[in-house]
Amino acid sequence: MSGGASFNRKDQASVDTLRILAVEMIEKAKSGHPGLPLGAAPLVYVLWTRFLKHDPMCQSWPDRDRFVLSAGHGSALLYAWLYLAGYGLKQTDLENFRQWGSLTPGHPEFGLTPGVEVTTGPLGHGLAMGVGLAMAERSLAIYFNRPGFSLFDHYTYALVSDGDLMEGVAAEAASFAGTQGLGKLIYLYDDNQVTIEGSTDIAFTEDVRARFMAYGWQVILVADGENLVDLNAAIEYAKLETEKPSLIICRTVIGAGSPKAGTPGAHGEPLGPEALAATKAFYGFSDKPPFFVDERVTKNFKVRAEAHRETRMQWEGLLAEYGRRYPELFVELGRRWQGGIPEGFNEAINPDFPAGGQIATRAASGTVLNKVAKVMPELIGGSADLAPSNKTNLDGLGSFGPLNPTGRNIHYGVREQAMGAVMNGLSAHGGIIPYGGTFLVFSDFLRPALRLSALMGLKVIYVLTHDSVGVGEDGPTHQPVEQIVALRAIPNLLVLRPADAYETSGAWRVALTRKGPSAILLSRQNLPVLDPIKFPELSQGVLKGGYILSEPEGGNPEAIIIATGSEVSLALEAQKLLEGKIKVRVVSLISWELFNSQDLSYREMVLPPSITKRVSVEAGRSLGWERYVGSRGKMLSIESFGHSAPAGRLFKELGFTPENLARLVEELS
Repeated sequence: MSGGASFNRKDQASVDTLRILAVEMIEKAKSGHPGLPLGAAPLVYVLWTRFLKHDPMCQSWPDRDRFVLSAGHGSALLYAWLYLAGYGLKQTDLENFRQWGSLTPGHPEFGLTPGVEVTTGPLGHGLAMGVGLAMAERSLAIYFNRPGFSLFDHYTYALVSDGDLMEGVAAEAASFAGTQGLGKLIYLYDDNQVTIEGSTDIAFTEDVRARFMAYGWQVILVADGENLVDLNAAIEYAKLETEKPSLIICRTVIGAGSPKAGTPGAHGEPLGPEALAATKAFYGFSDKPPFFVDERVTKNFKVRAEAHRETRMQWEGLLAEYGRRYPELFVELGRRWQGGIPEGFNEAINPDFPAGGQIATRAASGTVLNKVAKVMPELIGGSADLAPSNKTNLDGLGSFGPLNPTGRNIHYGVREQAMGAVMNGLSAHGGIIPYGGTFLVFSDFLRPALRLSALMGLKVIYVLTHDSVGVGEDGPTHQPVEQIVALRAIPNLLVLRPADAYETSGAWRVALTRKGPSAILLSRQNLPVLDPIKFPELSQGVLKGGYILSEPEGGNPEAIIIATGSEVSLALEAQKLLEGKIKVRVVSLISWELFNSQDLSYREMVLPPSITKRVSVEAGRSLGWERYVGSRGKMLSIESFGHSAPAGRLFKELGFTPENLARLVEELS
């Protein structure tokens, strides 16, 4: 393939400077991956300088193109570009590659290094998050753009590797992207045919071109990844396709120009002094000091930056005129971009539920979600083919897709891990709050993406229903036992397990108003609706993660039952059985993380150290509950897998009855 764009020695010098800066960073750190930067530098140079719409002086520009380094191990190449492009990195940052406190960590980190759009490193996830970034652009464009005012008109690009394409999450996401027809999604595939263990053909012999065409992608081949003209033409051609995502397969040589070129040894370790010297000689840098940048290269990137700045300033002028023509939309865009709460939120988040009735918290969640969605147009989501069970469908708001970009229900199909990664992309883009549902037991499929949500601090809401052995007859494969504990082990993830409809409403309030990710765990079975008049702490207590739900008659409790979710109503029944015997306080601990963040005085008011007779009750593993019950307490939990049987029989056989819980409290006396 060839094109009309011209490149000269200045461009080649810029490519080679990116290469040498990257391998010098790696050599100084004595750690890193030189193979990708040496082989793929031409690919990203053409993309970054001839196509990527961005402005280093305004990194939050909403209409910038997004670039994702899905092959995050090649981070040194990205940092070299960010340094040359003017993103604020200094030579000392390059010299401190992979060191403590550095802005140049081993893999790109969102929120740390200027210009990094998402955290990458777990292979396949950058590819999948790019899908979410492109979907966000489509959703915002249809909502805000008006004739003559294309406020959102940008592309999502990524550099992907053999390793990315081997991962299951990439298969899920690529299939989904083809179904969505994301014409503004363009990926460069660094096809160097080498992995850590050897040639890719020892584990990866598929026809990638045929595979992606079957997914519904346009596939373009570039036989020589060093040919800047052909690379330019390929990206131009990709942009002509508006109804399909594009994969540009670029044949490259790993470690190009080094003595280790084309070998696995180029992948994941420094070249070494001798090989580095030979590589610098190959590219004409023998007489240059470390981290040298020629004046021609500096000027080249400066000229590019000035052009991008002009583009961004033109957009800001367009935005100002848009504000005069469409003031309501202008205000709404500002609110959404800044994460503000809309008018009507407080009324929507507090629907009335009939006290004394019964409703599954998954159903209560669906009610809350539908009311809030009417005042929060940025709330978009769906389920991994379980919306009727998860109650995540937004009634009357349509299905998001190429034929209906205004739709707000996303049908992810049976692709849990891709759903999590796509939601990360939606959130990282800005202007969108994504949610996604599946069964709690399948949070295991979600976990890698969920962990990245927490690592990036993204506002992503996971709706995880069927939260206990109450699933019943489906049996142990579908009955979560260890998943609650596993979720609580993830730093920065807020886990909320509400006891009833009103606590569910509070859980959504917390999730929608915090910055980081939340997991809301919901019941399949019906639960009693607590009376807000009888339990006055119900609405505000949820916001603190744990609170005194019920005191014994006359006060002065002698023992405490601490419960979450469906077991809170069980605790209240046990409290009644113990009336006249033991004065028992019932504490609802909807969120460990929220409760642990409260002042010590509040926590000790709820759980006084003087009351050592404590029993926790939760339909899952007990790991971690010892911090709340202490050395003298007991834990009613499930320490084995479940069984196939009706829910009522299961709870009885496993000891989750008011009588058994009351007995455990009495045994502490």
